Amino acid sequence: MKQELIISIAQLNPIVGSFRHNTQLILDAIAQAKQEKADIVVFPELVITGYPPEDLLFRPAFLHQVELALETIAKATKGISAIVGAPIMRDGQLFNMACLLQNGEMIAEYAKQHLPNYRVFDEKRYFTAGSESVVVDIAGHQVGLLICEDIWMRQPIQTLAKQGAEAVIAINASPFRLNKTQERFDMLSERASDNQLAIAYVNLVGGQDDLVFDGESLLLDKQGQLVFQAPTLEAGVFTEKLPLGTVKADKICQIHSESDNALIYKALVLGVKDYVNKNNFPGVMLGLSGGIDSGLTLAIAVDALGADNVEAVMMPFRYTADISIHDAREQAKKLGVKYREIPIEPIFNSFMDALEKEFVNTERDVTEENLQARSRGVLLMAMSNKLGKMLLATGNKSEMSVGYATLYGDMAGGFAPLKDVFKTVVYDLSRYRNSLGDGEMIPDRVITRPPSAELAPDQVDEDSLPPYDILDAVLRYFIEEYKSVEEIVAMGYELETVQRVANLVLLNEYKRRQSAPGIRITKRAFGKDRRYPITSHYRYHL
Repeated sequence: MKQELIISIAQLNPIVGSFRHNTQLILDAIAQAKQEKADIVVFPELVITGYPPEDLLFRPAFLHQVELALETIAKATKGISAIVGAPIMRDGQLFNMACLLQNGEMIAEYAKQHLPNYRVFDEKRYFTAGSESVVVDIAGHQVGLLICEDIWMRQPIQTLAKQGAEAVIAINASPFRLNKTQERFDMLSERASDNQLAIAYVNLVGGQDDLVFDGESLLLDKQGQLVFQAPTLEAGVFTEKLPLGTVKADKICQIHSESDNALIYKALVLGVKDYVNKNNFPGVMLGLSGGIDSGLTLAIAVDALGADNVEAVMMPFRYTADISIHDAREQAKKLGVKYREIPIEPIFNSFMDALEKEFVNTERDVTEENLQARSRGVLLMAMSNKLGKMLLATGNKSEMSVGYATLYGDMAGGFAPLKDVFKTVVYDLSRYRNSLGDGEMIPDRVITRPPSAELAPDQVDEDSLPPYDILDAVLRYFIEEYKSVEEIVAMGYELETVQRVANLVLLNEYKRRQSAPGIRITKRAFGKDRRYPITSHYRYHL
């Protein structure tokens, strides 16, 4: 008997709730695995439904579709084994299952034992935890089954080793965030070497609302050495050998991870591409201000969807600098997108005329600035409705954190690619995009100019906010690390600045709750990651 398993890793990009699409992806992968003479083809966690299906799991008709899909898939497994992730109802309880299909039949089921219920995960809301380990026969070898969180725990794989497993197959829906590649590999290498078990780690890929799954499926031998690493943020079926016993691998690889900027940019592109395409929008449009946020958003949109599917609209006002108009025109031309200019002065004036009596005896303030942004929002949303193209919001995480954005104005849109991207990272990504060899797609002056909302004469962001390098550092500590004001001040930041930033974050929950979804790239994004009350008097005081 050969001391290896030939595994086809089906690193697929399913669509939540599209049983026909997902089933066809699975059938195509099984056919390819057969052609490549694999012993087994392995699919990600909940691949039949897509991940996360959320409250669709409460619908009996939805779960019935899962059963029908499994029957269809099982019929295709004659001559091959397949492990497929699916939600399965047993005795009135719902389990997150790994199903072993062989020769047209369901041979075994494994129910996930450790249900994550933190950050973006909410599995205890839906599933009952399994309690039994499962070891199955694959091509004459004893193979243990695990699902995602199970492999991060020490006990499940130890139990499989005691039960005589030679290898472990773990199916996953593990979303992208920075610095996860090395962390994931280090954990798997430790599990393999500690238990002397080869590991096949198969992960989902693709965008699903605010999540992006990065793939990077891995094969490790029992010494914890890397045998194969699937591409990052790319779907595909990859057939490789997993060595068992004392057999040495044909090749030992080094874990590969691209730069932070490359990974973030790829994740943003895939997130936009999948959100737009999976929701059947014919394309997108955005307001192009001549500033860096909209400039980066436009480049991402073009890389995700192609220039023909992207439109940009510049909406100048009396405070818009000539260089902003010039830079917007230049970028639109370089990227090859449809571009138009619609001055908002007449619209703004008509609003002011209508409000003249209501504003009598009041001083000009931020209301008039917000009205400019809302004039633009009205135009963009009207064009989005008429043309059918989704509007992209262009705000970044720094702005969303402290409320430096206008509800129903620049916050308007169906998706916000930069929602989890701090302003300092926006600069890094813009420079990265310009380094890719196809020209300066974001004009250098856009990157080097002081950022400004251009809602008042000679306005710059730092009139209202601390410098972005300081602001972003404080926000990271406060939002992502849960550091207190006192702890951040002890790191060398001014008390007044830290207290002000912290209170702005707490005060502006109501704005963020009304913002468009955006792509998660950090360990604590706004949305499922961070759930704060809107009505709250919790503040920091001197």
